[in-house]
Amino acid sequence: MAVTRYFLGGNTASGFVSFYGQFCRGPEDFLWVIKGGPGCGKSSFMKTIGKAAEDAGLDTEYVLCSGDPDSVDGVYIPALHTGYADGTAPVSYTHLTLPTT
Repeated sequence: MAVTRYFLGGNTASGFVSFYGQFCRGPEDFLWVIKGGPGCGKSSFMKTIGKAAEDAGLDTEYVLCSGDPDSVDGVYIPALHTGYADGTAPVSYTHLTLPTT
């Protein structure tokens, strides 16, 4: 089991750089976008999901908040092709499209 922690965005000398559009974008991946006000538990919820995946022996990836590395902006479980992400501003997942039937 591997646990990985990384940032998908950050401020650089060239301005803000974002890789959020590449998170959980595999053909079989499913992304749950979690929205809610500040302090309502989005990060804690995702940490709990990640810990459960770790306890089950699954590889787990945590996306850390560039403004507060103790906070989680997302968690991805590769074996389940499932990710969870904080969908509140300033992060935007408006680039996502719904599958057609």
